[in-house]
Amino acid sequence: MEQDADPQLPGTVGGPATGGGRRMTRQQTLTLISMASVNFSSMICYSILGPFFPIEAEKKGASQTVVGIIFGCYAVSNLIGSLVLGQYIVQIGAKMMLILGLFLSSGCTILFGLLDRVPAGPTFIALCIVVRSVDAVGFAAAMTSSFALSAKVFPNNVATVLGSLEVFTGLGLILGPPVGGWFYQSFGYEVPFMVLGCFLLAMVPLNIYILPSIDAVSSKASFFRLLKNVKIVLLCYVIFTLSSGLGFLDATLSLYAVDQFQLSAGYVGLIMLGLSFPYSLGSPLFGFFTDKYPATRSWFMVVGGVATALGFLLLGPVPFLNIPKHLWLLVLMLGIIGLSLAMTVIPIFPEVIACAYEKGFEEGLSTLGMVSGMFGAVWSAGMFYGPTMGGVITQRLSFEWAAAIQGGLAFFGAVLLGLYYVSQSAQQHRFRGERGQNESRPLLNGPV
Repeated sequence: MEQDADPQLPGTVGGPATGGGRRMTRQQTLTLISMASVNFSSMICYSILGPFFPIEAEKKGASQTVVGIIFGCYAVSNLIGSLVLGQYIVQIGAKMMLILGLFLSSGCTILFGLLDRVPAGPTFIALCIVVRSVDAVGFAAAMTSSFALSAKVFPNNVATVLGSLEVFTGLGLILGPPVGGWFYQSFGYEVPFMVLGCFLLAMVPLNIYILPSIDAVSSKASFFRLLKNVKIVLLCYVIFTLSSGLGFLDATLSLYAVDQFQLSAGYVGLIMLGLSFPYSLGSPLFGFFTDKYPATRSWFMVVGGVATALGFLLLGPVPFLNIPKHLWLLVLMLGIIGLSLAMTVIPIFPEVIACAYEKGFEEGLSTLGMVSGMFGAVWSAGMFYGPTMGGVITQRLSFEWAAAIQGGLAFFGAVLLGLYYVSQSAQQHRFRGERGQNESRPLLNGPV
């Protein structure tokens, strides 16, 4: 079995203190601070594009479909980067991977702010794709190592810790759109990227100083072995539906809100709070609850998937319902999607880890890195599909129909996962019944 140079992890970890009432070690405290800074700084830089970039890109000659491709290329590079980096996290070193990822992502954010100076048309589009793709590799490095380190240092309460960290992810998503929209309205295209790129760069020396180093031994496990399990494949599909929904909203919501309700970029950023605010509030609650009661993870994911489908169905709303369009309805549905996203995403990571260990994977940083890489890759696949296909469907049909189709994907995933858990429960019940009958039978039949 893999032997990692494990930190002293007293008892069970339950957020700020261990389950047994013990205080966190210094390494645990520093890791939480580091992961929180990474989640916040990375997500605020990622989320600033939503309110104004599609509008700016159209001025530069990019169609709705091309805007979707620019958003989607980020996800393709993130997918490839997550797979490769998740496999080699031990060889590179988790701390080194995180630092290099932050540095690369900050540089690309600053460069992206200079693209308004290049000629419109193919040159602008090509440079957007290149810079976003490189930025995605940096993001993949930072987030893959962040997930793996969090699960390594807090092995007993992964969902609680990840849920707590998602508050900072949500905070970055909350502040990114309004801050980006306000900077754009006040100072133009370049300033949002310059300010937030420099902010991300400032996180590099902070994490060099506070992030502890964790040594580990590499493993021979592979992604293909992980994906042989039906349950993990279903969970991957659910991850895909969630991230594709977010990617769809990134590429289409701002244009829809501007056209339908005549809103400015700043107000579009405020509307996006309806998605990120419930997510950041719900994540720690669902994380704590699912760690305390692990059996609830499955049904949280199923119910969350159904709620996500309902939110997308009424987001437009879909034309065949004949429901009038209202701004308050749009914001309410974004809130439902945000809350259901927390309900579904937070239990998935510990569920996949538990499933991997049940299937004989070695406990340690190598397996955690591989699970993190797979999670990031599937998430990125959805983030590519969402804006790309969402842009195409929106352009050919409408935003309302595109949102409804996205909701259908989420509903299908929830149904498949629900059927799987029902069948597994029935099998376990039948097995217990057969075992009870065998134990009640006499050992000897008839006289000796």
